[in-house]
Amino acid sequence: MTFVGAAGAQLAGLIRRPDGPVHGSAVLAHCFTCGQDLHTIARLARRLSEAGWLTLTFDFTGIGGSEGDFVDTTVGTEVGDITRAAVALLERNAGPCLLIGHSLGGAAAALAAHRLHTVTELVLVGAPADTEHVRHLFRGATPDEEGSIEVSIGGRPFMVGRPFLEQLADDDVTAAVSDLDIPVLVVAAGADSVVGANQTTRLAAAATDGTLVTIPGSDHLFSAPEHAAALAREVIAWLNTRRTG
Repeated sequence: MTFVGAAGAQLAGLIRRPDGPVHGSAVLAHCFTCGQDLHTIARLARRLSEAGWLTLTFDFTGIGGSEGDFVDTTVGTEVGDITRAAVALLERNAGPCLLIGHSLGGAAAALAAHRLHTVTELVLVGAPADTEHVRHLFRGATPDEEGSIEVSIGGRPFMVGRPFLEQLADDDVTAAVSDLDIPVLVVAAGADSVVGANQTTRLAAAATDGTLVTIPGSDHLFSAPEHAAALAREVIAWLNTRRTG
């Protein structure tokens, strides 16, 4: 499927429908520069679909199959893209929805949940408690004449624009989570070298109805199959608990 993102670009998405009864719908937001095909989100979406959830994954503006220029991306545009994705599901009679975000996509998901009234649960996977935390990814990079910098993430070069860097301190993710009146699951990777344990602990503590789960030994991307499987099990078990009381 495609839908229009916050900046007006056509965004590429994929809906996975369960074979049996549908328990609910979920929008999944990938990590910074990753794309919806990265195993962290794609595997989780498949497992959720097998467990009875209709899922929507998509590429943020300028990533993967989506149109637009990534250099124009900010946390604000990612929040807008997530909001448009949730609306796209509602337009297909699939909602309200669960919202899941990984890494910076998790921070954007928390901010989007704060503005959406159709989100029933929020899952934050390896997400920072403040967007300023990701600035360490850009240390040592030299800005060009327009203030953009080239960074290598996962072995691929990306141009990050000045607006992204200037707006990193504008959003208070922890405050957004604390204002939510929905259940929040925070999943931490036990060996995460990108987002520290203090970040995920802060997020879980800020939630009115928060749960913190750690996957021991996992890196930030839950790269090992057993860690990806554990992530899916924890998310599905938490959702089932919410529904059975």
